[in-house]
Amino acid sequence: MIEVHFFAALRERVGNDNMTVSPPEAVNTVAKLADWLTEQDPQVAQALTATPRRMVAVNEVLATEDAVISDGDVVALFPPVTGG
Repeated sequence: MIEVHFFAALRERVGNDNMTVSPPEAVNTVAKLADWLTEQDPQVAQALTATPRRMVAVNEVLATEDAVISDGDVVALFPPVTGG
């Protein structure tokens, strides 16, 4: 099981702040997880398509979309943030 958290505009577009999923073993990176999620859920597909540039964290550590994930991980997806 992998827990996926959505923040900011992604949360609004998905309509939920998190979901727990059980992807197949071949889904072993954040990018593959995002691709798999778009195949599984049209609402998530629309949200991820509308936010092509996004930041990710795995287990509360900033990561890239090629970061390896495994069972029990927590993946956070959020739009880029700016300060001012």
